[in-house]
Amino acid sequence: MIKIYDTMTRSLRDFVPLHKDQVNMYVCGPTVYNYIHIGNARSSVAFDTIRRYFEYAGYQVNYISNFTDVDDKIIKAAKEADMTPKDLADKFIAAFMADTKALGIKPATQNPRVMNFMDYIIDFVQVLIDKGFAYETAGDVYFRVQKSQNYAALANKTLADLEVGASGRTDSETELKEDPLDFALWKSAKPDEISWDSPWGPGRPGWHIECSVMSTTILGDTIDIHGGGADLEFPHHTNEIAQSEAKTGKTFANYWMHNGFVNVDNEKMSKSLGNFVTVHDLLKTVDGQVLRFFLATQHYRKPINFTEKAIHDAKANLKYLRNTYTLPLSEQADQAGLDKFLVDFKDAMDDDFNAANGITVIFELAKWINSGHYNQTIKESFAKMLEVFGIVFQEERLDSEIEDLIEKRQAARAQKDFATADKIRDDLAAQGIKLLDTKDGVRWTRD
Repeated sequence: MIKIYDTMTRSLRDFVPLHKDQVNMYVCGPTVYNYIHIGNARSSVAFDTIRRYFEYAGYQVNYISNFTDVDDKIIKAAKEADMTPKDLADKFIAAFMADTKALGIKPATQNPRVMNFMDYIIDFVQVLIDKGFAYETAGDVYFRVQKSQNYAALANKTLADLEVGASGRTDSETELKEDPLDFALWKSAKPDEISWDSPWGPGRPGWHIECSVMSTTILGDTIDIHGGGADLEFPHHTNEIAQSEAKTGKTFANYWMHNGFVNVDNEKMSKSLGNFVTVHDLLKTVDGQVLRFFLATQHYRKPINFTEKAIHDAKANLKYLRNTYTLPLSEQADQAGLDKFLVDFKDAMDDDFNAANGITVIFELAKWINSGHYNQTIKESFAKMLEVFGIVFQEERLDSEIEDLIEKRQAARAQKDFATADKIRDDLAAQGIKLLDTKDGVRWTRD
């Protein structure tokens, strides 16, 4: 049985879906005002790998990941670029799709956009007002945090902790609130800002309300899994829980999953440090599958360190797996041996999607394959395990010219014409073809 580390309970829990053989999961997507950075990519890759393993295990996955296309950062960037917020969002949504495709990330079942859910958002906020969980002041609408049950439990915080941090606030927004902890559900429009009409005047939604509305509208009041980066535990996911459960009276998500951060050369990534790395720029020099391999093969909850050496190692390891996959099939095969690898892989990935242990099993399988165990059944199992990590190798075949050269080399060796045999080997090496002489005959790999 798959076990998931649930952030809410801080414990490993058996995964029991709401519906048999089906997983409904919602993963917070990017705010589309720029190209995604490697931290965004880590989240996308981590949850894509989790999704792929659910599918490997036989589940149908409804995978929803949103685009925040209405936000202060988008409005600011659009003004600077002399574009409308929608046009700017369209540009970077297209860039996101291109970058994630290069990383081998499967398209979501749906990618909802905030602009398309405005009527649902307004209705959702009105219900919260009607139930006494929210209030309007000067065109803004705020959520009453004090009325929320177990607020901030997800982030392992208490109201008392938060009240200490909120004491002494004097900004203009705080003056409009009943309590400094209350958060915005709807923001009144500023001059020349994009806005929508509402019962409280023209404005736009707060950040947190967007995901609650899109999740409950598409997947229902309760979902199996809600995921995102560890930085979203508070306040974003905390506020999602508060407003969703206030409206529906039901548990918002049964499991909460959060991925770890990406450091760059052992330092936290930030623009001020000059180590801010976008995927768009990385893909100019790093193969997308190599970058995916680096991001996917670490445990999703642990922080990872992006370095040139890490990318170099990922490239070398991926090459080894590719060379193994493209080996010619042999008659020798051991079904019992394969079954053990399949069980070991399942045990590793069932344990909170432990990618580091899962990829170790794959390398052990590759070593076994290189010892001569490689029939079609083994190859298909190998491919399915690799696909969990987004690794899909295209079939590579030697063309007739190369096949002829290999045959000529074998004939030359049989006649003890080693000079000719060595020349053919060197010519093939120049074409990126490496020959391996084994007891089962000649094998080859392509660099």
